[in-house]
Amino acid sequence: MYIALVFAGFSGVSIGLGVLLVGLRFWLYKYVKRHRKLRLRRQLFKRNGGLLLQQQLTSREDRSVEKTVIFTSKEIEKATENFSSDRILGQGGQGTVYKGMLPDGRIVAVKKAKAVDKDQVAEFINEVVVLTQINHRNIVSIFGFCLETEVPVLVYEYIPNGNVFELLHGDVEGGHTAANWELRWDIAKDTAHALGYLHSSVTCPIYHKDVKTANIMLDHKHRAKLADFGTSRVISVDDTHLTTPVVSGTPGYLDPEYHQSSQYTDRSDVYSYGVVLAELLTGEEPYILQPPPQHPKKLAINFLRDMKEKPLLDIIDPRIRDDCALDQVKVMAKIARLCLNRKGEKRPTMSSIIMELERIGSSHGDSQAHHILETDDDEDDDEEQAVQVRESFNIDVASTSATQPVQGRESFNIDVASTSATQPMFPRQTY
Repeated sequence: MYIALVFAGFSGVSIGLGVLLVGLRFWLYKYVKRHRKLRLRRQLFKRNGGLLLQQQLTSREDRSVEKTVIFTSKEIEKATENFSSDRILGQGGQGTVYKGMLPDGRIVAVKKAKAVDKDQVAEFINEVVVLTQINHRNIVSIFGFCLETEVPVLVYEYIPNGNVFELLHGDVEGGHTAANWELRWDIAKDTAHALGYLHSSVTCPIYHKDVKTANIMLDHKHRAKLADFGTSRVISVDDTHLTTPVVSGTPGYLDPEYHQSSQYTDRSDVYSYGVVLAELLTGEEPYILQPPPQHPKKLAINFLRDMKEKPLLDIIDPRIRDDCALDQVKVMAKIARLCLNRKGEKRPTMSSIIMELERIGSSHGDSQAHHILETDDDEDDDEEQAVQVRESFNIDVASTSATQPVQGRESFNIDVASTSATQPMFPRQTY
Protein backbone atom coordinates (compact mmCIF):
# COMPACT_ATOMS: atom_id res chain seq x y z
CA MET A 1 0.00 0.00 0.00
CA TYR A 2 2.90 2.33 0.82
CA ILE A 3 4.41 1.64 -2.56
CA ALA A 4 1.07 2.38 -4.23
CA LEU A 5 0.90 5.72 -2.45
CA VAL A 6 4.43 6.52 -3.58
CA PHE A 7 3.53 5.70 -7.17
CA ALA A 8 0.37 7.75 -6.85
CA GLY A 9 2.42 10.67 -5.55
CA PHE A 10 4.84 10.43 -8.45
CA SER A 11 1.90 10.21 -10.83
CA GLY A 12 0.33 13.33 -9.32
CA VAL A 13 3.62 15.19 -9.61
CA SER A 14 3.96 14.08 -13.23
CA ILE A 15 0.45 15.25 -14.01
CA GLY A 16 1.15 18.54 -12.28
CA LEU A 17 4.37 18.99 -14.22
CA GLY A 18 2.54 18.09 -17.41
CA VAL A 19 -0.14 20.67 -16.75
CA LEU A 20 2.55 23.22 -15.92
CA LEU A 21 4.43 22.46 -19.12
CA VAL A 22 1.25 22.72 -21.18
CA GLY A 23 0.41 26.02 -19.50
CA LEU A 24 3.95 27.29 -20.10
CA ARG A 25 3.85 26.29 -23.75
CA PHE A 26 0.45 27.98 -24.17
CA TRP A 27 1.77 31.14 -22.50
CA LEU A 28 4.88 31.13 -24.72
CA TYR A 29 2.66 30.63 -27.79
CA LYS A 30 0.44 33.59 -26.83
CA TYR A 31 3.49 35.73 -26.06
CA VAL A 32 5.17 34.95 -29.37
CA LYS A 33 1.90 35.48 -31.25
CA ARG A 34 1.31 38.82 -29.52
CA HIS A 35 4.92 39.86 -30.13
CA ARG A 36 4.65 38.98 -33.82
CA LYS A 37 1.41 40.95 -34.14
CA LEU A 38 2.99 43.93 -32.43
CA ARG A 39 6.04 43.72 -34.67
CA LEU A 40 3.83 43.42 -37.75
CA ARG A 41 1.78 46.46 -36.70
CA ARG A 42 4.96 48.46 -36.22
CA GLN A 43 6.23 47.39 -39.63
CA LEU A 44 2.92 48.31 -41.26
CA PHE A 45 2.81 51.64 -39.44
CA LYS A 46 6.29 52.45 -40.72
CA ARG A 47 5.58 51.20 -44.26
CA ASN A 48 2.36 53.21 -44.43
CA GLY A 49 4.21 56.42 -43.64
CA GLY A 50 3.45 56.62 -39.92
CA LEU A 51 6.85 57.98 -38.93
CA LEU A 52 6.69 60.72 -41.55
CA LEU A 53 3.16 61.57 -40.49
CA GLN A 54 4.07 61.72 -36.80
CA GLN A 55 7.00 63.97 -37.63
CA GLN A 56 4.82 66.38 -39.61
CA LEU A 57 2.06 66.48 -37.02
CA THR A 58 4.31 66.89 -33.97
CA SER A 59 6.26 69.67 -35.67
CA ARG A 60 3.14 71.83 -35.63
CA GLU A 61 1.81 73.62 -32.60
CA ASP A 62 -1.85 73.19 -33.40
CA ARG A 63 -4.60 72.09 -31.05
CA SER A 64 -6.54 70.55 -33.92
CA VAL A 65 -3.88 67.84 -34.12
CA GLU A 66 -4.81 66.68 -30.62
CA LYS A 67 -8.36 65.99 -31.82
CA THR A 68 -7.09 63.59 -34.50
CA VAL A 69 -7.23 60.06 -33.14
CA ILE A 70 -4.77 57.30 -34.05
CA PHE A 71 -7.02 54.24 -34.16
CA THR A 72 -5.78 50.70 -33.64
CA SER A 73 -6.47 48.04 -36.22
CA LYS A 74 -8.69 46.25 -33.69
CA GLU A 75 -10.83 49.38 -33.24
CA ILE A 76 -11.20 49.82 -37.00
CA GLU A 77 -12.10 46.16 -37.53
CA LYS A 78 -14.70 46.34 -34.78
CA ALA A 79 -16.18 49.56 -36.17
CA THR A 80 -16.61 48.05 -39.64
CA GLU A 81 -17.37 44.47 -38.56
CA ASN A 82 -14.01 43.42 -39.96
CA PHE A 83 -14.62 45.39 -43.18
CA SER A 84 -17.83 43.54 -43.88
CA SER A 85 -19.16 43.75 -47.43
CA ASP A 86 -22.51 44.71 -45.91
CA ARG A 87 -20.85 47.89 -44.64
CA ILE A 88 -19.59 49.09 -48.02
CA LEU A 89 -20.84 52.55 -48.93
CA GLY A 90 -19.01 52.76 -52.23
CA GLN A 91 -15.88 51.88 -54.16
CA GLY A 92 -13.59 53.96 -56.33
CA GLY A 93 -10.13 54.08 -57.82
CA GLN A 94 -8.56 55.12 -54.51
CA GLY A 95 -10.21 52.47 -52.37
CA THR A 96 -13.35 51.38 -50.57
CA VAL A 97 -15.47 53.38 -48.13
CA TYR A 98 -17.22 51.57 -45.28
CA LYS A 99 -19.85 52.70 -42.84
CA GLY A 100 -18.61 52.32 -39.30
CA MET A 101 -19.62 52.99 -35.72
CA LEU A 102 -17.20 54.15 -33.02
CA PRO A 103 -17.51 53.01 -29.39
CA ASP A 104 -19.08 56.36 -28.49
CA GLY A 105 -21.87 55.75 -31.00
CA ARG A 106 -20.68 58.12 -33.72
CA ILE A 107 -21.36 56.99 -37.29
CA VAL A 108 -18.27 57.40 -39.46
CA ALA A 109 -17.05 56.77 -42.99
CA VAL A 110 -13.94 54.58 -43.06
CA LYS A 111 -11.85 54.98 -46.19
CA LYS A 112 -9.56 52.02 -46.86
CA ALA A 113 -6.87 52.34 -49.52
CA LYS A 114 -7.04 49.93 -52.43
CA ALA A 115 -3.47 48.69 -52.33
CA VAL A 116 -0.07 49.49 -50.91
CA ASP A 117 1.27 52.08 -53.32
CA LYS A 118 3.88 54.74 -52.62
CA ASP A 119 1.89 57.48 -54.30
CA GLN A 120 -1.36 56.50 -52.61
CA VAL A 121 0.24 56.27 -49.17
CA ALA A 122 1.73 59.73 -49.68
CA GLU A 123 -1.69 61.00 -50.71
CA PHE A 124 -3.30 59.59 -47.56
CA ILE A 125 -0.64 61.18 -45.36
CA ASN A 126 -1.02 64.50 -47.16
CA GLU A 127 -4.78 64.39 -46.62
CA VAL A 128 -4.35 63.87 -42.87
CA VAL A 129 -1.82 66.69 -42.60
CA VAL A 130 -4.03 69.11 -44.53
CA LEU A 131 -7.31 68.22 -42.83
CA THR A 132 -5.86 68.57 -39.32
CA GLN A 133 -5.31 72.24 -40.13
CA ILE A 134 -8.90 72.82 -41.22
CA ASN A 135 -12.02 73.52 -39.22
CA HIS A 136 -14.93 74.75 -41.31
CA ARG A 137 -18.59 73.83 -41.56
CA ASN A 138 -18.37 73.38 -45.33
CA ILE A 139 -15.35 71.07 -45.28
CA VAL A 140 -15.55 67.38 -44.37
CA SER A 141 -13.99 66.63 -40.96
CA ILE A 142 -11.43 63.93 -40.27
CA PHE A 143 -11.71 62.05 -36.97
CA GLY A 144 -8.54 60.01 -37.22
CA PHE A 145 -6.56 57.37 -39.06
CA CYS A 146 -5.01 53.94 -38.75
CA LEU A 147 -1.70 52.99 -40.33
CA GLU A 148 -1.07 49.62 -38.66
CA THR A 149 -3.31 47.79 -41.12
CA GLU A 150 -2.25 46.30 -44.46
CA VAL A 151 -3.25 49.54 -46.18
CA PRO A 152 -3.82 53.03 -44.69
CA VAL A 153 -7.26 53.81 -43.30
CA LEU A 154 -8.82 57.24 -42.77
CA VAL A 155 -11.86 57.91 -40.59
CA TYR A 156 -14.17 60.79 -41.54
CA GLU A 157 -17.49 62.18 -40.50
CA TYR A 158 -20.33 60.30 -42.13
CA ILE A 159 -21.91 62.17 -45.06
CA PRO A 160 -25.33 60.60 -45.72
CA ASN A 161 -26.54 62.21 -48.96
CA GLY A 162 -23.83 61.42 -51.47
CA ASN A 163 -22.13 63.91 -53.77
CA VAL A 164 -23.29 66.63 -56.15
CA PHE A 165 -22.11 64.87 -59.31
CA GLU A 166 -24.47 61.98 -58.65
CA LEU A 167 -27.23 64.38 -57.67
CA LEU A 168 -26.97 66.16 -61.04
CA HIS A 169 -26.08 63.31 -63.36
CA GLY A 170 -26.72 60.02 -61.61
CA ASP A 171 -29.80 57.87 -61.58
CA VAL A 172 -30.63 58.81 -58.00
CA GLU A 173 -34.09 58.26 -56.57
CA GLY A 174 -35.70 61.65 -56.09
CA GLY A 175 -32.74 63.36 -57.76
CA HIS A 176 -34.92 65.25 -60.22
CA THR A 177 -36.72 66.96 -57.33
CA ALA A 178 -33.77 67.22 -54.96
CA ALA A 179 -31.64 69.10 -57.51
CA ASN A 180 -33.90 72.16 -57.46
CA TRP A 181 -32.60 75.68 -57.89
CA GLU A 182 -32.56 76.57 -54.20
CA LEU A 183 -30.34 73.59 -53.44
CA ARG A 184 -28.00 74.40 -56.35
CA TRP A 185 -27.69 78.00 -55.16
CA ASP A 186 -26.84 76.83 -51.65
CA ILE A 187 -24.26 74.38 -53.04
CA ALA A 188 -22.59 77.22 -54.96
CA LYS A 189 -22.45 79.39 -51.85
CA ASP A 190 -21.28 76.62 -49.51
CA THR A 191 -18.51 75.58 -51.89
CA ALA A 192 -17.42 79.20 -52.32
CA HIS A 193 -17.19 79.62 -48.54
CA ALA A 194 -15.09 76.45 -48.27
CA LEU A 195 -12.64 77.59 -50.95
CA GLY A 196 -12.54 81.13 -49.60
CA TYR A 197 -11.60 79.72 -46.20
CA LEU A 198 -8.82 77.60 -47.70
CA HIS A 199 -7.40 80.48 -49.72
CA SER A 200 -7.66 83.30 -47.20
CA SER A 201 -8.56 82.26 -43.66
CA VAL A 202 -6.01 79.61 -42.68
CA THR A 203 -2.49 80.40 -41.49
CA CYS A 204 -0.98 79.30 -44.79
CA PRO A 205 -3.13 79.20 -47.97
CA ILE A 206 -4.30 75.80 -49.15
CA TYR A 207 -4.94 74.94 -52.80
CA HIS A 208 -7.49 72.15 -53.07
CA LYS A 209 -6.34 71.09 -56.57
CA ASP A 210 -9.30 68.83 -57.32
CA VAL A 211 -12.46 70.93 -57.09
CA LYS A 212 -15.31 69.08 -58.79
CA THR A 213 -18.90 68.10 -58.06
CA ALA A 214 -17.83 64.53 -57.22
CA ASN A 215 -15.84 65.99 -54.31
CA ILE A 216 -18.69 68.12 -52.99
CA MET A 217 -20.68 66.08 -50.47
CA LEU A 218 -24.16 66.72 -49.08
CA ASP A 219 -24.82 66.24 -45.37
CA HIS A 220 -28.10 65.33 -43.66
CA LYS A 221 -29.36 68.89 -44.18
CA HIS A 222 -28.15 68.91 -47.80
CA ARG A 223 -25.46 71.47 -46.98
CA ALA A 224 -22.37 71.12 -49.14
CA LYS A 225 -19.04 69.97 -47.74
CA LEU A 226 -15.84 69.99 -49.77
CA ALA A 227 -13.97 66.69 -49.58
CA ASP A 228 -10.92 64.76 -50.81
CA PHE A 229 -7.74 66.63 -49.93
CA GLY A 230 -5.30 63.96 -51.08
CA THR A 231 -3.74 66.21 -53.73
CA SER A 232 -4.19 69.50 -51.86
CA ARG A 233 -1.17 71.60 -50.97
CA VAL A 234 -0.32 74.02 -48.20
CA ILE A 235 1.39 77.07 -49.69
CA SER A 236 3.81 79.45 -48.00
CA VAL A 237 2.32 82.91 -47.47
CA ASP A 238 5.20 84.30 -49.56
CA ASP A 239 4.45 82.07 -52.56
CA THR A 240 1.99 82.95 -55.31
CA HIS A 241 1.90 79.58 -57.05
CA LEU A 242 2.87 75.93 -56.93
CA THR A 243 5.06 74.59 -59.73
CA THR A 244 4.71 70.91 -60.63
CA PRO A 245 7.00 69.04 -63.05
CA VAL A 246 4.02 67.12 -64.47
CA VAL A 247 0.50 68.48 -64.80
CA SER A 248 -2.30 66.38 -63.33
CA GLY A 249 -5.98 66.96 -62.80
CA THR A 250 -9.51 65.93 -63.63
CA PRO A 251 -10.58 66.28 -67.27
CA GLY A 252 -13.09 69.06 -67.73
CA TYR A 253 -12.11 70.88 -64.53
CA LEU A 254 -8.40 71.48 -65.18
CA ASP A 255 -7.23 75.08 -65.47
CA PRO A 256 -5.89 75.54 -69.04
CA GLU A 257 -3.32 78.07 -67.84
CA TYR A 258 -1.95 75.53 -65.36
CA HIS A 259 -1.90 72.97 -68.14
CA GLN A 260 0.35 75.23 -70.20
CA SER A 261 2.60 76.68 -67.49
CA SER A 262 2.67 73.92 -64.83
CA GLN A 263 2.07 76.70 -62.29
CA TYR A 264 -0.93 76.12 -60.05
CA THR A 265 -2.41 79.15 -58.26
CA ASP A 266 -5.49 79.94 -56.19
CA ARG A 267 -7.11 81.06 -59.46
CA SER A 268 -6.71 77.49 -60.72
CA ASP A 269 -9.13 76.44 -57.99
CA VAL A 270 -11.33 79.34 -59.11
CA TYR A 271 -11.39 77.99 -62.67
CA SER A 272 -12.52 74.58 -61.42
CA TYR A 273 -15.16 76.31 -59.31
CA GLY A 274 -16.39 78.03 -62.47
CA VAL A 275 -16.89 74.62 -64.10
CA VAL A 276 -18.88 73.55 -61.03
CA LEU A 277 -21.12 76.63 -61.46
CA ALA A 278 -21.63 75.86 -65.15
CA GLU A 279 -22.51 72.30 -64.17
CA LEU A 280 -25.06 73.52 -61.62
CA LEU A 281 -26.58 75.88 -64.19
CA THR A 282 -26.76 73.57 -67.19
CA GLY A 283 -27.02 70.13 -65.61
CA GLU A 284 -24.43 68.92 -68.14
CA GLU A 285 -21.35 66.83 -67.40
CA PRO A 286 -18.01 68.69 -67.59
CA TYR A 287 -16.26 66.27 -69.91
CA ILE A 288 -17.71 63.66 -72.25
CA LEU A 289 -15.62 61.42 -74.47
CA GLN A 290 -16.94 60.92 -78.00
CA PRO A 291 -15.97 58.36 -80.64
CA PRO A 292 -13.27 59.51 -83.11
CA PRO A 293 -12.91 61.66 -85.07
CA GLN A 294 -15.05 63.79 -82.76
CA HIS A 295 -13.36 65.71 -79.97
CA PRO A 296 -14.43 65.35 -76.32
CA LYS A 297 -17.26 67.65 -75.27
CA LYS A 298 -16.03 70.20 -72.74
CA LEU A 299 -18.62 72.05 -70.74
CA ALA A 300 -16.44 75.12 -70.09
CA ILE A 301 -15.96 75.84 -73.79
CA ASN A 302 -19.57 75.14 -74.72
CA PHE A 303 -20.86 77.23 -71.83
CA LEU A 304 -18.85 80.31 -72.83
CA ARG A 305 -19.91 79.95 -76.45
CA ASP A 306 -23.58 79.51 -75.55
CA MET A 307 -23.47 82.52 -73.21
CA LYS A 308 -22.54 84.67 -76.21
CA GLU A 309 -24.95 83.10 -78.69
CA LYS A 310 -28.08 82.09 -76.77
CA PRO A 311 -30.52 83.56 -74.25
CA LEU A 312 -29.66 82.45 -70.74
CA LEU A 313 -32.99 80.68 -70.28
CA ASP A 314 -32.09 78.40 -73.21
CA ILE A 315 -28.83 77.41 -71.55
CA ILE A 316 -29.95 76.46 -68.06
CA ASP A 317 -31.05 72.98 -67.02
CA PRO A 318 -34.70 72.36 -68.05
CA ARG A 319 -35.28 70.84 -64.61
CA ILE A 320 -34.89 74.23 -62.92
CA ARG A 321 -36.37 76.64 -65.49
CA ASP A 322 -39.76 76.82 -63.84
CA ASP A 323 -38.65 77.39 -60.23
CA CYS A 324 -35.32 79.23 -60.51
CA ALA A 325 -34.68 82.73 -59.17
CA LEU A 326 -33.70 84.52 -62.37
CA ASP A 327 -31.61 87.23 -60.71
CA GLN A 328 -29.58 84.52 -58.98
CA VAL A 329 -29.22 82.57 -62.23
CA LYS A 330 -27.90 85.66 -63.98
CA VAL A 331 -25.37 86.38 -61.25
CA MET A 332 -24.17 82.77 -61.11
CA ALA A 333 -23.77 82.68 -64.90
CA LYS A 334 -21.71 85.89 -64.88
CA ILE A 335 -19.50 84.62 -62.06
CA ALA A 336 -19.00 81.37 -63.98
CA ARG A 337 -17.92 83.35 -67.06
CA LEU A 338 -15.39 85.27 -65.02
CA CYS A 339 -14.03 82.13 -63.39
CA LEU A 340 -13.59 80.43 -66.77
CA ASN A 341 -11.41 83.18 -68.20
CA ARG A 342 -8.37 81.60 -69.76
CA LYS A 343 -6.07 84.06 -67.97
CA GLY A 344 -5.88 83.44 -64.24
CA GLU A 345 -5.16 87.06 -63.36
CA LYS A 346 -8.52 88.06 -64.82
CA ARG A 347 -10.48 85.59 -62.72
CA PRO A 348 -12.07 86.83 -59.49
CA THR A 349 -10.84 85.77 -56.07
CA MET A 350 -13.00 83.49 -53.98
CA SER A 351 -13.47 86.34 -51.50
CA SER A 352 -14.99 88.56 -54.18
CA ILE A 353 -17.20 85.70 -55.38
CA ILE A 354 -18.51 85.17 -51.84
CA MET A 355 -19.31 88.87 -51.54
CA GLU A 356 -21.30 88.79 -54.76
CA LEU A 357 -23.22 85.64 -53.85
CA GLU A 358 -24.05 87.02 -50.42
CA ARG A 359 -25.12 90.33 -51.96
CA ILE A 360 -27.81 88.55 -53.90
CA GLY A 361 -28.70 86.46 -50.87
CA SER A 362 -31.53 83.99 -51.00
CA SER A 363 -34.14 86.35 -52.47
CA HIS A 364 -35.95 85.19 -55.59
CA GLY A 365 -36.14 87.06 -58.85
CA ASP A 366 -38.14 90.26 -59.14
CA SER A 367 -40.33 91.57 -61.93
CA GLN A 368 -37.32 92.95 -63.80
CA ALA A 369 -35.42 89.67 -63.86
CA HIS A 370 -36.82 88.54 -67.22
CA HIS A 371 -35.94 91.87 -68.77
CA ILE A 372 -32.38 91.69 -67.42
CA LEU A 373 -31.89 88.21 -68.81
CA GLU A 374 -33.27 89.02 -72.22
CA THR A 375 -31.09 92.14 -72.61
CA ASP A 376 -27.93 90.60 -71.19
CA ASP A 377 -24.81 91.42 -73.15
CA ASP A 378 -21.08 91.59 -72.55
CA GLU A 379 -21.06 95.26 -71.62
CA ASP A 380 -22.83 95.48 -68.24
CA ASP A 381 -23.00 98.65 -66.19
CA ASP A 382 -21.05 99.13 -62.97
CA GLU A 383 -24.00 98.37 -60.72
CA GLU A 384 -24.32 94.88 -62.18
CA GLN A 385 -20.57 94.27 -61.94
CA ALA A 386 -20.65 93.69 -58.20
CA VAL A 387 -17.82 91.20 -58.22
CA GLN A 388 -15.16 93.14 -56.38
CA VAL A 389 -12.33 92.70 -58.85
CA ARG A 390 -14.44 94.57 -61.46
CA GLU A 391 -13.06 92.72 -64.46
CA SER A 392 -14.82 93.23 -67.76
CA PHE A 393 -17.43 90.65 -68.67
CA ASN A 394 -15.99 90.66 -72.22
CA ILE A 395 -14.50 87.18 -72.00
CA ASP A 396 -12.64 86.09 -75.09
CA VAL A 397 -14.31 82.80 -75.88
CA ALA A 398 -11.72 82.02 -78.54
CA SER A 399 -9.00 82.16 -75.90
CA THR A 400 -10.66 79.26 -74.08
CA SER A 401 -9.41 76.68 -76.52
CA ALA A 402 -10.09 72.98 -76.33
CA THR A 403 -6.85 72.20 -74.58
CA GLN A 404 -6.77 68.53 -73.68
CA PRO A 405 -6.36 68.12 -69.90
CA VAL A 406 -3.58 65.74 -68.98
CA GLN A 407 -3.64 63.22 -66.20
CA GLY A 408 -0.36 62.15 -64.70
CA ARG A 409 1.71 62.27 -61.56
CA GLU A 410 3.23 65.28 -59.96
CA SER A 411 5.73 65.73 -57.20
CA PHE A 412 5.73 68.17 -54.32
CA ASN A 413 7.91 66.49 -51.73
CA ILE A 414 5.77 63.39 -52.29
CA ASP A 415 4.22 61.95 -55.46
CA VAL A 416 0.49 62.08 -55.88
CA ALA A 417 -1.91 60.46 -58.33
CA SER A 418 -4.53 62.18 -60.39
CA THR A 419 -8.18 61.23 -60.09
CA SER A 420 -10.99 60.59 -62.52
CA ALA A 421 -13.84 62.95 -63.21
CA THR A 422 -16.54 60.82 -61.68
CA GLN A 423 -14.60 59.32 -58.82
CA PRO A 424 -15.79 60.81 -55.52
CA MET A 425 -14.02 60.29 -52.23
CA PHE A 426 -17.29 59.02 -50.79
CA PRO A 427 -19.46 57.37 -53.46
CA ARG A 428 -23.22 57.53 -53.13
CA GLN A 429 -24.25 56.30 -49.70
CA THR A 430 -27.50 54.44 -49.36
CA TYR A 431 -27.59 53.75 -45.64
